[in-house]
Formats: sequence, C-alpha cells, structure tokens
Amino acid sequence: MVLPWAPVSGHKETRYVFVTGGVVSSLGKGIATSSIGTLLRARGYRVTAVKIDPYINVDAGTMRPYEHGEVFVTDDGAETDLDIGTYERFLDVDLSRRNNLTTGQVYLAVIQKERQGAYLSQTVQVIPHVTDEIKARIYEAGEAANAEIVLVEVGGTVGDIESLPFLEAIRQIRFEVGRERTLYIHVTLLPYLGAAEEYKTKPTQHSVATLRGVGIQPDGLILRSRSPVPEEAKAKIALFTNVEADAVFSAYDADHVYAVPEMLEGQGIARLLERQLALERVTPELRVWQEAVRILRQPERHVSIGVVGKYVAMPDAYLSLMEALKHAGIANRARVDIDWVSAEEVTNGDAGDAFDAYDGILVPGGFGVRGIEGKVRAARYARERGIPYLGICLGLQVAVIEWARHVAGLGGANSTEFDPYTPHPVIDLMPEQLEVDGLGGTMRLGSWPMRIARGTLLESLYANRLEAGSRDGVTISERHRHRYEVNPAYVDALKAAGLVVSGVTPGMEGRGEGLVEAIEISGHPFFLGLQSHPEFTSRLMRPSPPFTGFIRSAVERRQGHPVDVMV
Repeated sequence: MVLPWAPVSGHKETRYVFVTGGVVSSLGKGIATSSIGTLLRARGYRVTAVKIDPYINVDAGTMRPYEHGEVFVTDDGAETDLDIGTYERFLDVDLSRRNNLTTGQVYLAVIQKERQGAYLSQTVQVIPHVTDEIKARIYEAGEAANAEIVLVEVGGTVGDIESLPFLEAIRQIRFEVGRERTLYIHVTLLPYLGAAEEYKTKPTQHSVATLRGVGIQPDGLILRSRSPVPEEAKAKIALFTNVEADAVFSAYDADHVYAVPEMLEGQGIARLLERQLALERVTPELRVWQEAVRILRQPERHVSIGVVGKYVAMPDAYLSLMEALKHAGIANRARVDIDWVSAEEVTNGDAGDAFDAYDGILVPGGFGVRGIEGKVRAARYARERGIPYLGICLGLQVAVIEWARHVAGLGGANSTEFDPYTPHPVIDLMPEQLEVDGLGGTMRLGSWPMRIARGTLLESLYANRLEAGSRDGVTISERHRHRYEVNPAYVDALKAAGLVVSGVTPGMEGRGEGLVEAIEISGHPFFLGLQSHPEFTSRLMRPSPPFTGFIRSAVERRQGHPVDVMV
C-alpha cells in the first residue's frame, strides 16, 4: 500500500527520550527531564530538550504570570514556557524557539500550508498532517542543535484531550527511528495515605493504563512521592504496569532541585538509558553538581534579600530570578533567603518598616502600573540608606524615575506607561514603536548587545567574561523582554545630576550614544539597574555576574568586611 503522505524521520543517529506525566499536573516533569539531561551531559553526550505545551496559545508571551508562571526568553527572542529555562540551567545549553512547541504553533503551520496548497488538495486531518508537523519540529530541534540525544517533555497530564495528537506523534516516532533509539519515561504521583500508612499504587496503575490506551508502553517510571518509595511498592507497580522492576525510580521530595540528578543517578536511571538506547557505559562527571549541593546544604554564611514585586503570591513568576540568586549564593558560599514584598503594600513614608531587615533589595521586571510607587520607594530607600540594590528591567526604570524626581529635580517624572500625561517622561516608548500593531510587536526581545563603560561597577562585574575592546568600553550580550526605554531626551539631565550610565545599546541609529542599558550610582556600596534580564542566562556553574556581585555586596553588608567569591 502506498501512503498518501511521505512520513518524516529523524537523523539516523539521534536518540529520543520522551517524558510524559500522569495523575496530576505540576509533578516536576521539567525537573525530571532536566535531570536526565544532566546525567547524559555529564557523560559527554550532546543533548537538547523540547517542551511540548498542548495549550492553543502560540506562545507564552501573552499569558499572565498567575496563569502560567514566568515567561522565559531565549537568545532568539522566543517567549517560552518556564521549563525551557530549567532545561538551560541544568543542561548548560542555550535553546531557541525550536525548543518550545505548542498546539497553536502546530495548527497555525498546518493551516498556512493548507492555504498554500502544500497538501495537494488532500483532506487535512490530525493524522497524518498534524502529527507529521509535530514530528518534523521535534526532528528539526535535534538537527539544529546537532544533538545526539533529544529529550521531549509532553506537558499536561495523560488523558488530557489536548495532548492526544502529541502522544500519537511520539508513538509514531518509535516506528520511524526504531526501538533502540527511543525511550519512554512516565512520571506519576504516588500518594501516601496517612490513615492506611501506605503508598497507594492504584493512581499510577490507571495512569499507565491510560498511556497504554494510546499505544505507548513506558520503558521506565519515575514515582513522585514525599519520601523514598518502599521496594515492595515499586515491585507491585512494576508488575501491574509491565515495566521492569529496575526501571522504576523514586523521585521523592528533595531539599534542593539540584540534588535530583544525583538522586536518580544513585538509583541507576543511567543504566536504563544506556541499555535501552545502546549507549556506552561512561562514568559521569558530577563534581560541580555535588559541590553546589554541598554548599546549598551547608552554607558558610547567609543573607536576606527583599524582592519587591507584584506577583509575590506566585513565586514561579520569578523562577529564573530565584535561581539566579541561588547560583549567586553558591558562588559566595551563602544561603540566600528571599522575602517577597508586595509592592502594593509598601506604605507611604521612608518604607523603613518594609526594608530595614534586608541585606539587599531587588526590584524585578514587570508590566502595568499596579505597585509602581512601592517600587519607587524601594529604590529610594536603597539609595539613601546605602543598601545594595539590583533593579532588573522595570527595576532600572523605577530607579531612573526615583532619581529624576528626588535628585535631578524633575518633579512628577514618570513613565508614560504609568502616567501618559507626566510632565517629564523619563521612561517612554520610542517613536518607531508607536506605529507597531499587535501584542508583543513593540517588545525588545532576545539577546541584545550592551557596551559597558570603562571604570564602572558593571565592568568590574563582567571582568572575567570581557574581551579586549576599545577605549570606550567592551560589549557583552544579555537577553531582554521589555517595551519602554529610558527617554534619550533626558539622559543628559540625569547624568548631570550624577547618575552613571554604565551600559548602552551600541549602533542605535539616531540615539546618540545608544539606548540606556545600565545605570549605577558612584559611591554607593552597590546600586545597579539593568534594562536586560541577566537571570535568563545564569547557570549553576556560570552564575550571572550582576547577581553574584549583588549577593557579595549583601554578604559584606551583613558581615561588615569583604568576602571572596568562588567564581
């Protein structure tokens, strides 16, 4: 029989590991996927990861943080699911828009192809056209990364109607590339009933049965539980799910997420990978991870950081920022205690009641007017009291507003995002942005260069990463996600009042020296505002320089003397 379509296939040497989830959502599939990738990377394999989000949105860019957590931005400007950030941090790789796949993207592409006649007047159906599009994108992600192993996490829970085309696509991949090049891992919840004093296996049995109902027999199981799963429970699950007993792993609650790879390594998950995917047996290099976890468990010092935001009831809205603080803490051998301060609840006055207890104040990014005046007060308090301050994106903008009002004498200064009629729009849209239609169209997204001025705090922070540059400064890149800019018309007035512009975007036509990327204050222990989001590129083994410097300054404030840094 001749098929009416041409099946796609992956690169002939690439292996694929598929991770699905069952029973409930938010089990930690992203951590499980990332941990598997970490163990493979520690064995020297080239690895990439794809997150499948079955929602119909094209991307996460228009979702509110309370709906879906933070929007993670890649170098190429994709607004993606937060799991992409987890992959990057664990695997120490830079991913792209190819690595986040949504229902919206798939159906949009299929409809566009149908309109262009690409299907030669066929009836367009979920099978084969939608599933072929899914498979092609998975293969493309692997080929673009030149990966030996591609990890694919299917979001949501088995049994969700939205997931069915994706499950069918990953089922087909085994037949296209071969059993020895595919591995299915299913992550489920193993609830503990206190009254019965036992773990209940039935939800896992039903979840695997549902997965088998769509044609996928898992090769391994990861059981999420509050404590290590007893061997008898694992044996029972293996028997009723048709999974080998040594392929059932316990992922119990860890004190730190970076301890999960070693947890799974100790149970032999790598042996399953090696056996199923015909990989060489290699001793992993995990010393960096082990040392990081040791510091997290036994820090030499600690600091308290007040994070002044508007989404403080949903910490996942600031996931990358929290991890960057953790990485910076490891570099300083310190535990970083984060206290979430609602910007809306910061009252009038000098804000002393809200901020006196902190060794450092951080104002993260965000959109909208809610809580803005509280963030302005936070910046003023840090400036006047000599408390280390780090402003990220909006945090830079409120620091500029505060400086303009209280130092530069520009009464009523504001951003036109918050007050369109402000007499001094020190933060504003650029003229070319006003003509752009569509959500996200006016955003500056992805990796942008920043030229760092000589002799600044910023230069000292990035010293280990800088190459020789001109006498005017050197250039590095960080990721952005913002719409409003420091108004070039006010830069001279701000600088005349003493504000240091330590970073600009080079090569911006008609913008003089370039758009403001970073500001700082001379003579302050640590006061830095960045228009970029350096938290997006922070890694366990390569912490973000601004975050590392911020935490070091906070430690020194608490201890009263300079400290050394690991990196």
